[in-house]
Amino acid sequence: MATATGENLTTLDRFRGASAWTRSTRAQIERYSQFNSSVLISGPSGTGKELIARSLHSSGPRAANRFVPVDCAAVAGELMASQLFGHLEGAFTGANHASLGCFQAADKGTIFLDEIGEMELELQAKLLRVLQERVVVPVGGHDGIAVDVRVVAATNRDLSEEVRAGRFREDLFYRLNVISLPTQSLASRPEDIPPLATEFLGQLAQEGMPKKELSAGALEVLQKFSWPGNVRQLKNVLEQAVVSCDEPLITLQYMHSLLKSRVGEIDSLGSPGSCNSGYLEFCSASRPPLSNVNPYPSPAHPAQWESLEAVERSYILQTLEHTYYNRSAAARLLGLSRQSLLRKMKKHRLEVPVLD
Repeated sequence: MATATGENLTTLDRFRGASAWTRSTRAQIERYSQFNSSVLISGPSGTGKELIARSLHSSGPRAANRFVPVDCAAVAGELMASQLFGHLEGAFTGANHASLGCFQAADKGTIFLDEIGEMELELQAKLLRVLQERVVVPVGGHDGIAVDVRVVAATNRDLSEEVRAGRFREDLFYRLNVISLPTQSLASRPEDIPPLATEFLGQLAQEGMPKKELSAGALEVLQKFSWPGNVRQLKNVLEQAVVSCDEPLITLQYMHSLLKSRVGEIDSLGSPGSCNSGYLEFCSASRPPLSNVNPYPSPAHPAQWESLEAVERSYILQTLEHTYYNRSAAARLLGLSRQSLLRKMKKHRLEVPVLD
């Protein structure tokens, strides 16, 4: 779902790191933020694509106006068209009043189209027309409404491959890809981990959690980890360490033990002889398939029996956490379409944690 805010919660100052990629991306953000050209941010989930989009907005001349993020995979069809372009009263069943839509809400500001690769082809055609003419036509209406919006889109898919497969419009791809900003996995830039860890620990302390620091050894363990969930996973691990560690200093041994205890992540530390093994000796246990896990043992009393709805919510949440909230991967594990998973997440009020 889309949300809007007049105050930018994340800016270029929060875009931390020491790697060549981070320095280059910061420079590109500072350069491109001054223009109105469309931007396409691509890369793995959890690498901070929304942070880049917010930084582009907050560093440019549109910063005083709204930044409106839209999850293009959240809903489909007419509802998504209504969310983007607005609708007139009575345009469809349930349209009891008119709606501006996200493009009009973002007028003079920036609209962020997250997971643009999930958008249906029919809606892609309507979006292309808006980008070409800078005019939106609300659902149920005929008259166009001019909008002045900068468009920033993001995807974890290879859109050029999606174009070849016929799943994404070539003309829309070129319209969005005026400026290309690819992200990189956290494992490919381990020098970013110390400043990111310092930033996240500071954020957690400001939120009222215990103030903790990492030893040099703990930082080295973090830098050796492969981070399949990228920056989002790093933040999750640090929060767990802050909550569970009794001492003010998180040590090498504690961090190593914590990462080993996180089921399914132990192989990411590497095995003896691998480039990630370093001075540590790690075991090779792997996570059993989710289909073989029964996290719901029979209760001792019928009154303790969970409802089917509660079981479904818990299992979906477990799967999302297992995939670090990569909804495409979670849908595959659950044997659902991505749209079905998103509908169930909405039903159970499950949201993807915001990556600051």
